[in-house]
Amino acid sequence: MRQIGAALLAAGILWVVFATAGSDTLTGALSALEARSTLPMALLRLQLGDGGDRGWLTTAAALAIAQSPLLESSREEVLSLQSQDDTDGQEEAQQPIRETPTQPETALSFEDNGVAARTLQPTTTEGYIVSGLAYVNNYSDKSFTAADLEGPFAAALGTEAPQVLIVHTHGSEAYTMPPGREYEASGESRTTDTNYNVVRVGDEIAEILTQHGISVIHDRSMYDYPQYNGAYDRSLAAIENYLAQYPSITFVLDIHRDAISDSEGNPYKVISQVPEGTAAQMTFVMGTDGGGLSHPQWLENLKLAAAVQNTLLTDYPTLMRPITVRNSRYNQHCTTGSMLVEVGAAGNSLDEALLAARLFAHGFAETLLAQ
Repeated sequence: MRQIGAALLAAGILWVVFATAGSDTLTGALSALEARSTLPMALLRLQLGDGGDRGWLTTAAALAIAQSPLLESSREEVLSLQSQDDTDGQEEAQQPIRETPTQPETALSFEDNGVAARTLQPTTTEGYIVSGLAYVNNYSDKSFTAADLEGPFAAALGTEAPQVLIVHTHGSEAYTMPPGREYEASGESRTTDTNYNVVRVGDEIAEILTQHGISVIHDRSMYDYPQYNGAYDRSLAAIENYLAQYPSITFVLDIHRDAISDSEGNPYKVISQVPEGTAAQMTFVMGTDGGGLSHPQWLENLKLAAAVQNTLLTDYPTLMRPITVRNSRYNQHCTTGSMLVEVGAAGNSLDEALLAARLFAHGFAETLLAQ
């Protein structure tokens, strides 16, 4: 028994030396031990008869561990810990991993960020398809009329949760901050800091929808970083996974921001003066099957966009720029409640975008709940 005890003690010392190798401080050593805490659990499981993958353990070592009176006396406690550990692992595998969002509803200061501002608004109906208050720019190869946009849209809120998925195909898209509030850029008007990019805007939308009793999953991943090309393929894979896991999701909002420049290449921001302050103007970019990819229900998505636009413009006449319809489908074939929402432009400040996000979310919720 003394030989077995000495062998176990030596094995323990060797394991501690191995686990803490490369640690220069006590804190680092403790962290290293914690990170390798699966070994003690593996030994405990072995004692309980759960051999699993013994890896480098020899038969003699396994027999020695199985005969340990100390481990045997703690059988019930170990079984409880093992059960809890296995259950936690299953729950983590089932739930999507999401970062903790920045606290929404923060005070907005609307500080001047030095970018020239414009309010873009149609002055004539010529060249547009007009449905109520909603103006539509049709840049696709598909033909439709204002009458096609009338009536109820196909998508509807169900009784089960979640109901809405928010994603960001180009999550690193960011805004122009006032002096003293700059972020660490990952590209031109882009950052991976979710306190400043469109992911933060998604936080705001999720919070407002939740206040209306609408259940939301917010995927805060950035599918355009570190590689921009292929972002829509990556976000599509994520959307399909969410829909498979949560069949109750009907509405998918892909939140972006635009980039607008004048004829000389100078960027400017688009704003709408509303009672709540200065909001960034928004636009919906809606896809079709004009590019050849399957999207048979594209008109239903467009009807939803027109309905939401009419709701928003009733209270905020300059908040929305005309809806843009294109040949690309922008992953909107996944559900009849899918929309691409551009909240402001690169020249807008974050505060302007956050106010716009709040107004959009209220109007979006009002439209869905009304139908």
